[in-house]
Amino acid sequence: MTDVETGGVRRGRLSARKLSMIGMLAAVSTVLAFIDFSLPFFPPFLKFDLSDLPVLLSAFMFGPVSGVFVTLVKNVIGLFSTSTAGVGELSNFLISAALSLGAGLVYRGHKSKRQALIGTVAGVLAMVVVSGFSNYFLVIPAYSKVMPIDAIVAMCHEINPSINGILGYVILAAMPFTLLKGAVCGGITFLVYKKLHGAVQKFVR
Repeated sequence: MTDVETGGVRRGRLSARKLSMIGMLAAVSTVLAFIDFSLPFFPPFLKFDLSDLPVLLSAFMFGPVSGVFVTLVKNVIGLFSTSTAGVGELSNFLISAALSLGAGLVYRGHKSKRQALIGTVAGVLAMVVVSGFSNYFLVIPAYSKVMPIDAIVAMCHEINPSINGILGYVILAAMPFTLLKGAVCGGITFLVYKKLHGAVQKFVR
């Protein structure tokens, strides 16, 4: 077998192993998405989960596009049990994709612990911004077809009296909730990434 042929086989094997690892991360993200719960001081329909943890890990290990793929798989599977006619899944995809792209693009330029921290912060900030726009222009208008906006605002107002309208919900509930979720997932990723990275690299070689 020639060197070129050997190299091709090795590259093919490497790609297959990377794909299997990305697929595993997508599966873990999907499972974590179903383990959700409400938090005090936030409207009950905002559910906290750790499904963005595998998204961020994939973005750091294999690049930002792989993280987008992980969240795409998670949300496509979520469509089979959706209670939002797919609107929640679309919003979640956009928010998680922003996390992956923001963090992965920054980290890809210079892979160091400091850059991983900067990338995590950039990704979390990106998802918070996207959360604001997607909730204001997509999620709440879609929910209003099922539940009147006044009822949605009243539910939020009961939790936080400062919320008196959709903009108030976005600024005082949706964006802070996303920030908290991103910070938790980002913090865990930052702590465990280097340890996992070594084991993953041995597997994909």
